Amino acid sequence: MGTIATTRMSSKGQVVIPETIRKRLKLNPGDQFIVVGEGDVVIFKAISAPGMETFDALIQQARQQAKAAGLKRADIARAVSKARERK
Repeated sequence: MGTIATTRMSSKGQVVIPETIRKRLKLNPGDQFIVVGEGDVVIFKAISAPGMETFDALIQQARQQAKAAGLKRADIARAVSKARERK
């Protein structure tokens, strides 16, 4: 089991993550979380952007799928332009 600590919620709805947990999980100011509430349970799940290796793999996968679908660069440029017009 992980580290256990107690905390309180402020009148503004802010919750402090205890220092022992922040250090163990290497959490930093500005980190983002997904918050799930169910019954009397609240779960904070830290989220982060993928690393460059993961991002490169995603790009490679997208390129392979685009090629298999027969998409051309012009098709993508047209789709981006159309999406930008909707704003």
